Amino acid sequence: MSVIYFLISISVVVAGIFLYLFIKSVKSGQFDDAYTPSVRMLFDDEVNVKQKKTNSEQTENKQKENQI
Repeated sequence: MSVIYFLISISVVVAGIFLYLFIKSVKSGQFDDAYTPSVRMLFDDEVNVKQKKTNSEQTENKQKENQI
């Protein structure tokens, strides 16, 4: 039974160490994304074109409904 207490205490200590290291790396900027914003500008036009197409399709549908 004493082995279980030992293993639980060791696992809590290891979990605490991992939590400390994770918080330290987040605060230091380890997980900041510096790559995506530079790539996102390349795909901006495609998104705008798709939005324009859907907007023009919606206006065409409205015009057809008004004709009926």
